[in-house]
Amino acid sequence: MAAASPSELLSSVFGFDAFRPGQAEIVEAVTAGENTLAIMPTGGGKSLCFQLPALCRDGVTVVISPLIALMRDQVRALRAAGVAAGALTSGNTPEETDAVFEALDRGALKLLYMAPERLASGAAVNMLRRVGVTLIAVDEAHCVSQWGHDFRPDYLRIGELREALNAPLAAFTATADEETRAEIVNRLFDGIQPRTFLHGFDRPNIHLAFEAKNTPRTQILNFAAARKGRSGIVYCGTRAKTETLGQALREAGHSACHYHGGMDADDRRAVEHRFQTEDGLIVVATVAFGMGVDKPDIRWVAHADLPKSIESYYQEIGRAGRDGAPAETLTLYGPDDIRLRRTQIDEGLAPPERKVADHGRLNALLGLAESLGCRRKVLLAYFGDEAEPCGHCDLCERPPETFDGTTAVRKALSAMLRTGEYFGTGHLIEVLLGNETDKVRARNHDSLPTFGVGKEYGRKEWQAIFRQMMGHDLVRPDPERHGALRMTEPARPILRGEASITLRKDTIAKAKDRPRVRALVSEEDAPLLSALKAKRRALAEAAGVPAYVVFPDRTLIEMAQQRPATLDDMARINGIGATKLERYGATFLEVITGASEEMHPARRRLAGRESGDVFDRLQEIQLHLARGDDGAGKYLSCPHTTLRQIAERRPGSLDDMARIPGMGAQKVERFGPAFLAALENLS
Repeated sequence: MAAASPSELLSSVFGFDAFRPGQAEIVEAVTAGENTLAIMPTGGGKSLCFQLPALCRDGVTVVISPLIALMRDQVRALRAAGVAAGALTSGNTPEETDAVFEALDRGALKLLYMAPERLASGAAVNMLRRVGVTLIAVDEAHCVSQWGHDFRPDYLRIGELREALNAPLAAFTATADEETRAEIVNRLFDGIQPRTFLHGFDRPNIHLAFEAKNTPRTQILNFAAARKGRSGIVYCGTRAKTETLGQALREAGHSACHYHGGMDADDRRAVEHRFQTEDGLIVVATVAFGMGVDKPDIRWVAHADLPKSIESYYQEIGRAGRDGAPAETLTLYGPDDIRLRRTQIDEGLAPPERKVADHGRLNALLGLAESLGCRRKVLLAYFGDEAEPCGHCDLCERPPETFDGTTAVRKALSAMLRTGEYFGTGHLIEVLLGNETDKVRARNHDSLPTFGVGKEYGRKEWQAIFRQMMGHDLVRPDPERHGALRMTEPARPILRGEASITLRKDTIAKAKDRPRVRALVSEEDAPLLSALKAKRRALAEAAGVPAYVVFPDRTLIEMAQQRPATLDDMARINGIGATKLERYGATFLEVITGASEEMHPARRRLAGRESGDVFDRLQEIQLHLARGDDGAGKYLSCPHTTLRQIAERRPGSLDDMARIPGMGAQKVERFGPAFLAALENLS
């Protein structure tokens, strides 16, 4: 296997015809033993960029990964593809650990997964040196950064491991801004710049949508109802909300459960297991349900509350559609979310410069939420990518109605300043509407010049205007004044009449008016896709593995669309390598065609390859010459394995032909010239 090229292994082991954009050059650098840092989008195929080089190189590749669930899933998927992989984790049984060490001692393991915490033991480093580790791969490398949201102190030992083993290191992450990248280089590569690949952050298969909160529970229930039976995640800002919303989804007939950091460890593991193995389960979770989620066929992610930053948003929606098939997102937000996130930053323990940066990250997310144009373009611009309007986010599909909000914003700012910046939205709206409430009269705010100047808008419209002002960072809640709004510097030019602002008219879209849920396949192919999924579920349950370990959604979708009629056709479907074709090909073919196809294992190894056609031609020749040219000779035939080797090796002479096992002198004399002629015609 080590002699094969990455592109050959990509096809034969993993079943893919071609690399995704950016993968080939990273694989080439890692295979060549260069120190490498790759920043790729979530779901962009990072794992393949160290798994393929591991198969191409001599020795063992150690993969440092942050979560046990993540490691176990990757090991399971690799083994299903016929790759020798193992993990040493605290979740192993003694038997599992013994089996891994035994395979290492035999030199039979190519990939060894470990948590960074194991590096604390000097014995671990000695063991890795002894078993012949020749490459270190670091997954989720942003965990090394103290600026990052997933900091893991044990990641700091990886740089020492690299020096101790004198092995090249390849680090991978999806979320690393410039600050975090600099720290990764410093911590893992001793400040020496590695070969760096920064690939686009676009995930074109993910549909982006935001909605202002308006009975948020109903909004989430409606979104889930339209996608019933598809795996999804709902992120909530509080633990309590995960429980109540999970219960509401169950009462609405969904298979749903909740997950948060306050749960017992066994209960959390049970939810993780259910999510990996059950089709169509919804997990309602805090961000504690995060980095370990490596399920490729999550079809949707909803945020019941606004995430804390644009990086968090990008990472959380990135858990959808990792298989490349269509996925959808919905993010709800409102003024209370903005107030909460501002307060969390202001009251946190971070140094002042960090708080400024965190407000900037939140501003970027709010700018995305209140955007007037293509969301994908705004999101990618934040990460330094240029893009044309995507044509299929919610704003491209349904451009928002807008109005010149300059006068409304100036009135709102004036009301804030004339009341001393000591009040929140509710009181300010009463002043603008001219409502003589007890609170307004008690403070003589009914005598202010701004009293009643906003009657052209209703209460809901003013709420939307204030929310958008908060979203554009024109006003912020002041934690020292119990959340009262105060004006920020960017608002001054608008107040002075030196700048204008365009706002959106808030329209609450009715469910029936929304764009239709994106179908995974055409109406014609949907019944076949359901049958394929049912077969996959039965096989996965029998094997005790997650459904996607058998085949991910994307592979089943391609089967349903292409409808392969033979095992050769099946082998050309993306995601079907030699091992999976051997294990599952005939079973799924029977679902598609209604009949089984028998194929000798030696021929099956060539399925979907040009060598398969050569094999078939050689078999025809052999059958024709089995009793010689005149049909009266002694019966001779070549074993299937011999024909396979001829088809793969393509010998150029009778002498070369004679060196192939199973080809004695008689067979060379009988079949050799005709075989050579056929090979010549096919080349």
